[in-house]
Amino acid sequence: MNLNKVKLSQLRALVAIADCGNFSEAALQLDVTQSTVSHAIATLEDELGITLLQRGRHGARLTPVGDRITAHARAVLGLLDTIASEANQARGVQGGTLRIASFRSVATHVLPGAIARLHRRYPTIAISVHEMDELHQLKQALVKGEVDLCVAETIDGDDVETLPIFDDDYVALLPPGYRSITGTLSVDEMRKMPIIGSSHSSCGLRIRTVLGAQEHPLEIAYCIRHDSSMVAMVQQGLGLAILPRLAAQPVPPEVQICSLPFPIFRPIGATILKDALHTPALYAFLDALREVGEFSRIKAV
Repeated sequence: MNLNKVKLSQLRALVAIADCGNFSEAALQLDVTQSTVSHAIATLEDELGITLLQRGRHGARLTPVGDRITAHARAVLGLLDTIASEANQARGVQGGTLRIASFRSVATHVLPGAIARLHRRYPTIAISVHEMDELHQLKQALVKGEVDLCVAETIDGDDVETLPIFDDDYVALLPPGYRSITGTLSVDEMRKMPIIGSSHSSCGLRIRTVLGAQEHPLEIAYCIRHDSSMVAMVQQGLGLAILPRLAAQPVPPEVQICSLPFPIFRPIGATILKDALHTPALYAFLDALREVGEFSRIKAV
């Protein structure tokens, strides 16, 4: 007996006959000719020196030893499937492309650390980052399959699920030379300066809602699209700016950063489609995001 001559195709033929009960149906299942199946079984029986099947007019059935051999053949083929699954999973993590949609501030201050951690483990995963301005643009790209996940302000919806990362609090940027009377910014002091706010839909709405809820509502004097433009206006003494802490970085040395007299924050997280078939590379990236030490440091800036 020379087991080196036993082929996987012979084991597949044996299992197929056991399942189908005859050679012809087994051949159809394996997409080969009946003579190929017959030859495989005859060769296998010859190599093992035993009879695996009893042939008859009504088909083929396993002998007692054939039944035991078939059970082992199923186990061998099952292990082969496991090997293939492991290889496919490793190939998915070791290669491929991951497409991430993000806001500029998150792409600047959050993604680089997470991507660096991912590449230390899986250096061959290619990353593409798509920077967008509006929350609805991110969700549209995700739903259309143009990106694999969004790392930005969390997206609501029954068709998505989110991994929360941290809350990005809003701060006030005060113009050069300004010093608060009380040491902390008050609502009354905010009334003395034009307020510079974001024109982005989610961010602008969040700020206007809080300002409008004050006992004496505050209004935004300048609606600006880009964070850097808002900072530049503060540098020129045109007013105070309200924006997320991440978006404010880096703060020019002559500009004072101050906490607001009321809490405003935006939840930052990774959002993926709930029922999509995700790659191992995506899950590896989410594992990198779950290492919250870096995000704790960001929140404490």
